[in-house]
Amino acid sequence: MDIVIANASHVKFAEIICDTIAESAKIRGTGIAKRTPEYIIKKMMNGNAIIAIEGDQFAGFCYIEAWGHQKYVANSGLIVHPDFRNQGLAKKIKKAIFDLSRKKFPEAKIFGITTGLAVMKMNYELGYRPVTFSELTDDPEFWKGCQTCKNFDILTRTERKMCLCTGMLYDPAEPRAERVARSDKKISRKTFERLRSIKETLFLKKKNT
Repeated sequence: MDIVIANASHVKFAEIICDTIAESAKIRGTGIAKRTPEYIIKKMMNGNAIIAIEGDQFAGFCYIEAWGHQKYVANSGLIVHPDFRNQGLAKKIKKAIFDLSRKKFPEAKIFGITTGLAVMKMNYELGYRPVTFSELTDDPEFWKGCQTCKNFDILTRTERKMCLCTGMLYDPAEPRAERVARSDKKISRKTFERLRSIKETLFLKKKNT
């Protein structure tokens, strides 16, 4: 398995990457910012993506998006092809895109919003911390990507302060000792499950009243 920075030789995988991301979102029942093959190709050509390849078969992918004049960076579109799931590949891709983000944007804060329990745990182990949405980018273009999510009304009625997604942030200005201590601390999947359960009870109950 090769996990490398994507380049021009990988543009042939752009369409299947888009299809795999869309199909995964459909199965999970979540919204996702739609991306075209042209957009994915641009990320590859700019050296802002990581791809996993097994022989000549696409296995996984993730790309970088910069926001707020490159003060914030998001690692987006993390996907593993169904044929390669449950092998720990997502964690390896996540680490590779994180390292690439730190190299290309060393001063930027790296962030993400997700309901995925596995992604939350991976982020935490990399040194991210859960944060309120007010600590994330205020770039309106980023938040437009939430419009296709079925829970967008929650984000709207809370004035973009919170949603079912959890915001997570890696701040390079934070003392390294604090990040290391946090990433070394073992945290169970059940912790994130409880967090999501609380949010669902709070927001979905209000939605139905």
